[in-house]
Amino acid sequence: MPWRIGTVIIEGNVPIICHVHGDVPRGSEVRIINRLDKSGQGVLMALPKEDTPAMDDDPQLRELTCDPKYRRILLTDGRSSDAIAIATALSAAGAATIFVGESEAWRPYPGRAALLAINNVVLVPLDVTDEKSVRELAGEIGGKTDILVNNARFVRPGGILDRVDTVFARSEMEVNYLGLMRLAQAFGPAMRGRGADGTNSAAAWVNIISVYAYSNHPAFGSFSASSAAAFSLTQCLRAELRPGGIRVFNLYVGPTDDEWHQPLPPPKVAPAALAKALVAGLQDGLEDAYVGDVARDLIDRWRAGPKLLEREMTGSTGDVE
Repeated sequence: MPWRIGTVIIEGNVPIICHVHGDVPRGSEVRIINRLDKSGQGVLMALPKEDTPAMDDDPQLRELTCDPKYRRILLTDGRSSDAIAIATALSAAGAATIFVGESEAWRPYPGRAALLAINNVVLVPLDVTDEKSVRELAGEIGGKTDILVNNARFVRPGGILDRVDTVFARSEMEVNYLGLMRLAQAFGPAMRGRGADGTNSAAAWVNIISVYAYSNHPAFGSFSASSAAAFSLTQCLRAELRPGGIRVFNLYVGPTDDEWHQPLPPPKVAPAALAKALVAGLQDGLEDAYVGDVARDLIDRWRAGPKLLEREMTGSTGDVE
């Protein structure tokens, strides 16, 4: 199928060259959207003025997004409080298969039956802290994973001085940083090699990261530090996957509605809100998205002044240059 590119005359009689959706007839009115191509460069695409049946299935549009529809997806942690909501949202978005990682399958957990009840969900053994487990699963499904959603997180309150040892800190790094690295080393090469496999090629790698990766939250100081490490690692991952056309999509969240954030006051991010933002970000082909009032407020303050935000987060006062 030829790649459609055309000239569109916009307001002010200004011509622009853009990608053209397959349902756009020559000479018709269009609406313009901006997206990132597989190299990460911004492009424009002309869509029909009104939605058409199965418009999102256009091969050219799918190349500019990471739509979960028809794709095989790995969700890394079925025990996470957001797993059911994410799997449900991906299934509703038309995912062909949703592999859900399950560590220590012998140990029961409340959401297992609910996960199995979701259409197209398949539970698979996966422990991101165990390199053998990660590589064995990659050997089985690495060549058919189109989107990987890493929702594995280890969260505990506490900073440095209020902890008597490094046990929790090690666990935070094992899951939040080294877990990501193990997944990337095992699944990344195959996904990068399948970035141009046609309509249902490998498309995206999603990381769910605390927004406190940008500026440390002392009440969760060690967790924030592990999130910052993961944030930095995703920048390297993005650079290494980009040549294969794989989008690295970071979803930044504030406090989530789970047991470890119970002491914090609202607002908190509900699993359904996180899942909705995740699917929307994939459909729009985003690289970064911020979920919840806390995350959006923090990133705005960070952009305005990182040092001032640090002072505010740590309770310091005084002038900031």
